[in-house]
Amino acid sequence: MALDMDTINDFIGRFAGDLGATVAAGGVVTGHRLGLFVALAEGPATPDELAARTKTDARYVTEWLRGQAAGGYVTRAADEDVYSLTEEQAFLLTNPDGPAYLPGAFVLALGALKAEPQITEAFRTGAGFGWHEHDQDVIDGCEQFFRPGYVANLVSSWIPALDGVEAKLRAGAKVADIGCGLGATSVLLATEYERSRVSSSDYHQGSVELARKRAADAGVADRVSVEVASAQTFSGEGYDLAATFDCLHDMGDPLSAARHIRESLDRDGTWLIVEPFAGDTVSDNMNAVGRIYYNFSTFLCVPSALSQRGGYALGAQAGEAAIRQVVLDAGFTRFRRAAETPFNIVYEARP
Repeated sequence: MALDMDTINDFIGRFAGDLGATVAAGGVVTGHRLGLFVALAEGPATPDELAARTKTDARYVTEWLRGQAAGGYVTRAADEDVYSLTEEQAFLLTNPDGPAYLPGAFVLALGALKAEPQITEAFRTGAGFGWHEHDQDVIDGCEQFFRPGYVANLVSSWIPALDGVEAKLRAGAKVADIGCGLGATSVLLATEYERSRVSSSDYHQGSVELARKRAADAGVADRVSVEVASAQTFSGEGYDLAATFDCLHDMGDPLSAARHIRESLDRDGTWLIVEPFAGDTVSDNMNAVGRIYYNFSTFLCVPSALSQRGGYALGAQAGEAAIRQVVLDAGFTRFRRAAETPFNIVYEARP
């Protein structure tokens, strides 16, 4: 067999980039935890200066800065051991409460990879592995990964894209936030729409406790209630708006969840469905975003679904046609794509 050396070298180049990125991910999380990016955003610094700002060890900081500079996450002065962040790097790396924060994605990724032995065994057995079984970094990192997108888009563009929903929320609406995680979306909705009340739910007790704390810290605990319940069992009825944010594809029985959501809605209610960006075919998803989501789905979404009753795993790259089928099979009569970002597609379903 004759090997094409150009093809081999191209593949090795891809491997080198991937391996470097994989190892560098740990450095990004270290920078996140120690405030290294935030401190560097204060101004250019040598390793000694940055170590002094952050009360860390200069030798470790030296190696960290060089590695992050080699990957383009910090900027190194030509022929000098002086480092800085551009405005764009600072925007993406230093504000966890802003509209973009990349380190959170690496917290999620490294947290997910801690379960590699269990996921590898699940390949052999077909067993599931629930979100509640993962390292806490998965729970925290998931919020840090998705929350910036919600901050940037939920109130400014996604809600206005829905037919008549914004006016209802301004007047005072009844909202169900299903699979709320740590409550980022619940807090955003309650903060913006002060006359509305948000009933949030998640099957994970630990997430519910943190969501209640987040609501209290944000001063909206009087407008946000959080219960431990699955998407098939959350309480209440007559909701003007039900919302699922990046979680329908994680459910073991999305059809029964969709049916329960329909039953809980007011007859003129709306279901806001936010899902990872995906095309309808595998070929459509052979790109950088598809690569991210397929691999997250292998470690998180499919194992989560298979750990639940129903054993029906949509996966993070289900695509619009698959989501539409679930919605229509549940009895909804109207479904449309309302908005999208590079990482999410927003759907509107009506009874």
